[in-house]
Amino acid sequence: MQISGNIRKLIPDLIVIAGFIIISFIYFAPAVIDGRVIAQHDSLAAIGQGQEQRDYMERHDGERTRWNISMFSGMPSYQMSPTYNSSKPLDSAKELYSLFLPNYVYLMFIMLIGFYILMRAFRASPLISALGAVIWTFSSYFFILISAGHIWKFITLAYIPPTIAGMVYVYRKRYLLGGLLFMIFVAFQISANHIQMSYYFLFLMLFMVIAFFIDAYKKRELPNFFKATGVLIIAGIIGVAANSSNLYHTYEYSKETMRGKSELSHHEEANTTDNGLERDYITAWSYGIGETWTLLVPNTKGGASVPLSQNEKAMSKARPEYYQIYQQIGQYWGDQPGTSGPVYAGAFVLALFILGLFIVKGPVKWALLTGTIFSILLSWGKNFMPLTDFFIDYIPMYNKFRAVSSILVVAEFCIPLLAALTVKEIVHKPEVLKNNLKYLYISLGLTGGLALLFAISPKIFFPSYISANEMQAISQAVPPIHIQPLVANLTEMRLSLFTADALRSFIIVAIGGLILWLFLQKKIKATWTVAGILLLCLADMWDVNRRYLNDDDFVYKSSQEQLFTLTPTDQHILQDTTKYYRVLNLATSTFNDGITPYHHKVIGGYHAAKLRRYQDLIDVYLTDELMNIHYAVITSAGNLDSVDTNGFKVLNMLNTKWVILPSQEGANIPVENPHAMGNAWFVDEILFVNNADEEIEVLGSIDLSSVAVADKKYEPILDNFKQGFRPAKADSASTIMLTDYDSDFLIYSVDAKKDELAIFSEVYYPKGWQITIDGEPAEMLRANYTLRALPIPQGKHTVEFRFDPESIKVTDRIAYGALLIMLLTAVVIFINAIKRNKTKIKKDY
Repeated sequence: MQISGNIRKLIPDLIVIAGFIIISFIYFAPAVIDGRVIAQHDSLAAIGQGQEQRDYMERHDGERTRWNISMFSGMPSYQMSPTYNSSKPLDSAKELYSLFLPNYVYLMFIMLIGFYILMRAFRASPLISALGAVIWTFSSYFFILISAGHIWKFITLAYIPPTIAGMVYVYRKRYLLGGLLFMIFVAFQISANHIQMSYYFLFLMLFMVIAFFIDAYKKRELPNFFKATGVLIIAGIIGVAANSSNLYHTYEYSKETMRGKSELSHHEEANTTDNGLERDYITAWSYGIGETWTLLVPNTKGGASVPLSQNEKAMSKARPEYYQIYQQIGQYWGDQPGTSGPVYAGAFVLALFILGLFIVKGPVKWALLTGTIFSILLSWGKNFMPLTDFFIDYIPMYNKFRAVSSILVVAEFCIPLLAALTVKEIVHKPEVLKNNLKYLYISLGLTGGLALLFAISPKIFFPSYISANEMQAISQAVPPIHIQPLVANLTEMRLSLFTADALRSFIIVAIGGLILWLFLQKKIKATWTVAGILLLCLADMWDVNRRYLNDDDFVYKSSQEQLFTLTPTDQHILQDTTKYYRVLNLATSTFNDGITPYHHKVIGGYHAAKLRRYQDLIDVYLTDELMNIHYAVITSAGNLDSVDTNGFKVLNMLNTKWVILPSQEGANIPVENPHAMGNAWFVDEILFVNNADEEIEVLGSIDLSSVAVADKKYEPILDNFKQGFRPAKADSASTIMLTDYDSDFLIYSVDAKKDELAIFSEVYYPKGWQITIDGEPAEMLRANYTLRALPIPQGKHTVEFRFDPESIKVTDRIAYGALLIMLLTAVVIFINAIKRNKTKIKKDY
């Protein structure tokens, strides 16, 4: 009897879950049924950069390599689909949590179900919880993330609400359940590998902890608060420990990447940060202050950075003689360099949020308000530098992350949560609002009323509808006689976009206000009120999201795979029987290229966290050398045998044997570079310098085939090899040859007629490489700013480099321990539930 009763209690939740699945399928139909995918740049790049790893797994029975040789002359693969043995149980748990739903469908589902869990933790009914889940999930930013291919960021965000649900349960004294939820979803978040999103929400969680402290203090329950806080700290540590391998190696890797500080001092002091990204890079994507109104009116700044000619409404106002120009001008006219779309929270959702500030009681409300204001101010970035500078300079880790506008996700969480709690308050205590109708009028006026003013008098609030950069481009590209009429017409077009959306938001708020008024007048019941608000918000936000992610964005996998089909150029290069060489593709954006690494080992590639030293090499030498070698190929008609190589000697040092050149006929042209210096060579001399500035400067002035340069801190390695050893003129009879290699190892056969210093055209990385000479450990040094160097004794030897970090085994053991604790906690909760159920059954009889 009791069991069947418990099942009946679950029926509303099961109905909601089924509804979530249906909504998720409907949004992505028919693409998901057809098996189509989104052709996103990031996703395509992931395919290209990951192919070398997939090939490795096929060769080694599913084992993974931790080094990727296909991009940027070699780099760790820690941030390329990072998977460790200890992460496999978590991956299986995440698949179970997503109910094994198809691609894209599961993304929306986990976003919905996560917030539903949170709302249930706040004791909301299934219907109100479903409302909260919908208005959170359908915030436009999340659909823009899917469209742009930022899937790991999306997944991380999906796991944040149930993590906070764990907090809520713990502070409600359900310590085991809350602790288990907290540790599981902390583990899920981190395994999704977008630490930036988790980091931003730490601030909100701090605000909420303060709110729970205030509540406990008022109720004189501080011992319970401290107990709950202790449970959360322990649960958090366990959740973090379950990702020990990922976190540790990400941390170690980050110190060597663009997230770490450059050793070069040529950067402007005001633009540098303490061991982090440069300020300009951090704040490049800063939300405009006026742009923040997109939370209420999505087209406040025009929407996405797509050609204006693609917008039918705008083009209905266009003058025909400017049609071609409007193919070059974007819809977006905000402060950011570009955007895939605005952050829209829902017009009536925002009205409910403001209403909640008046009628929702308790300190959690203030935590949500603080989180909203906090994230909006920080999202302004370079538009509000005093606060941004403070966080960059004094708040730990803040300077490790770019695109500060993305912190708006915190506001996107706080607004729907308080909005849903507001509906809960209205439904349970309608007299609170009925006796204070002024609060409703204020919230409707600050949202719908303001939207109406935007529609009626847009120029009062936003005088200009053309950015400064656009105005400059128009002045340079358009004849003076046409500048004024073009600007006037462009303004009219963008005004039409803005005012139409402003009027739309007003109507949405008005309808929502009417629903609440009807409820207060007892014209409709509470259930229909919540359902009406849910459908209104769903229709509103669904419509906006279809602007940025719709069926037209999906393509058949076959068309996507065609991008990676071998071209005649690829086939020509792959006929080269040389064991190992690198390719420079000048027919694309070399350092944002995710396609070429699919088939070749390349100088460029695409990755957001390149090694810092390699980026320095790009900035100081390679950018210019790309132009130099391009010019050399053209002027020599593709025969580089006798050209002066001084203009691209660093490319030669990196073993750039093939260059792909664009052709006006469409087919790219492969050109062989006979000056590539090969896999390794001996040098006559090594110059030791005082710092990185001297090292990279000297690199451009020496003959790299015979001289090397290194920081003097590596000088003791030569002395450890043999006291006083310094390379003398290399014996011409000495040889070094690559005999075998794979992603994670290289083997060289050496015949040294005397003690030699070998330079390898492989990127230096300080940890994880096991180096042996005839099986005995050896120590390498860094030379030529980015490469490896190794002293080798006289005689015939086998030199081996193998990337096998011992730290992976250690951190995996820690992770397994944390996973075991999670499992035991779940078992204890299950046993306790059975005991409680048996006790209730006995009482019933």
